[in-house]
Amino acid sequence: MRNLTITSGNVSLLVRLRDTPTADAIWAALPIEARAQTWGEEVYFSTPLHCPREADARAVVEAGEIAYWPDGDAIAIGYGPTPISHGNEIRLASPCNVWADAVDDVAEMRAVRAGSAITVARSED
Repeated sequence: MRNLTITSGNVSLLVRLRDTPTADAIWAALPIEARAQTWGEEVYFSTPLHCPREADARAVVEAGEIAYWPDGDAIAIGYGPTPISHGNEIRLASPCNVWADAVDDVAEMRAVRAGSAITVARSED
């Protein structure tokens, strides 16, 4: 099983990869270093990848699902409503590839501020 850690400041999120082409591409590209951006209750950040939209891509995700946003070549971590959500749903800007699941509570991402350094690296956990 492949795990990675997404870290920004004091926040560290353990993530378990799914068996998808996007997960494979992200795994091969690690480590990734970027600057966090926020949009409502979502943290997203650029990657050096360009992965096409997968057949099961979707805009509405569940808390804990880690997504890749093909329109922005970015990893997106939603933990609550965004500006385009209906009610309490987690609606990303456009359909995204869900490629991993958080082992830890994604609500911890609330502490990540726009402009903060963020790193994605392989984990031994």
